[in-house]
Amino acid sequence: MERGFYTIMVAQFFSSLADNALLVVAIALLTDLQAPTFLTPMLKFVFVLFYVMLAPFVGAFADSMAKGRVMFISNSIKIVGCTLLFFAIDQYVALSAYAIVGLGAAAYSPAKYGILTELLPPEKLVIANGWIEGLTVASIVLGTVFGGLLITPAISAALLSLDFPFIDTGIDTHIEVALLLVVVCYTIAATFNLYIPNTGVDHRILKKNPSFLIHEFAHCVKLLWTDKLGQISLAVTTLFWGAGATLQFIVLKWADIALGFPLNQAAQLQGVVAVGIALGAVLAAKLVSLRDSVKVIPLGIAMGIVVMTMITVRDLWIAVVLLVLIGGLAGFFVVPMNALLQHRGHILMGAGHSIAVQNFNENSSILVMILLYALLILLDVHIYVVIALFGLLVAIAMLLIRKWHLFNQSKEDSLHLIGMHKVH
Repeated sequence: MERGFYTIMVAQFFSSLADNALLVVAIALLTDLQAPTFLTPMLKFVFVLFYVMLAPFVGAFADSMAKGRVMFISNSIKIVGCTLLFFAIDQYVALSAYAIVGLGAAAYSPAKYGILTELLPPEKLVIANGWIEGLTVASIVLGTVFGGLLITPAISAALLSLDFPFIDTGIDTHIEVALLLVVVCYTIAATFNLYIPNTGVDHRILKKNPSFLIHEFAHCVKLLWTDKLGQISLAVTTLFWGAGATLQFIVLKWADIALGFPLNQAAQLQGVVAVGIALGAVLAAKLVSLRDSVKVIPLGIAMGIVVMTMITVRDLWIAVVLLVLIGGLAGFFVVPMNALLQHRGHILMGAGHSIAVQNFNENSSILVMILLYALLILLDVHIYVVIALFGLLVAIAMLLIRKWHLFNQSKEDSLHLIGMHKVH
């Protein structure tokens, strides 16, 4: 591998680690500000909002200059948002500051994937993506654990007790010391961004007109949704990411009610789900070919059913096994679907546009499902009822997607038979 690839990996790891730790710290901040519970999932809502709003433009921005510079600017925006959280006097200021971090993340995403195609030859792209995805999962697990540790009273007290001669840091609370360490992680990522080599690719974008970019993006969305395989894979991944984002908050509240876990311990259970996803992804990569990818859809139905069994769990170790199983099912069915989607997208419109369309749909799903979850919490619906509704929604949606695919297949078979009849 090129030396620059390892620089990208380090930068990506620390940026993703900080993203996942910051979510836990931001939830703790809202708790300290005595924000109503329905505002907690709104952190995810404001974070992904810019992913949806800027979907037609972030690809063009990523292509307008060297990718390392784009990633540096994006991480700098995250640092600004994170720093503003220090001055959050109420929950709405906190949500606004967290939204700025989301703006940086939205700009970062296409550059993170686009740099690989510029830096590496085609024969190394699969293994490179494997490393990046593996590292991302590791950063999710470690980030949630890191965030949980940062808000643990004993650890934050130890960090606050550190004294530097002649220096008044102004850091006086457990949230402030946690935010400081998250800023350090973003700063490390931004520093490594500066050392990502310039690949020498011409970065003049062909079209800068916003209306043209929106029209072109809308055309790509339509193209992927009207493709018989593209629409199925896009429907599955869109549902998966919306459900996954909601499950993050469900696990936190369920761990509090069912297991009596405070936020710092409940956050670590989120990491358990990510471990399951990683295991499922590895198994899928070994056992499922691209040709057979649609055959894993029934596992999505099974995942929805298994999620509903969370209601019966009161023991930690049973909870761990169950969450690993949920993550494993999710990873096993989403990885082949994601590969199929990338394959169809590459054929229909090219990788860059395909990723933009995928991001738009998946993050739109997150916005809708997070809003629904926040509404249920606002209405004071018990978490066990929420879990039952959530699992049922996933299972029914996956069942409908499977029927949709079977209908497409039967239609194609009918057209094929008509064609054969005409030949004879």
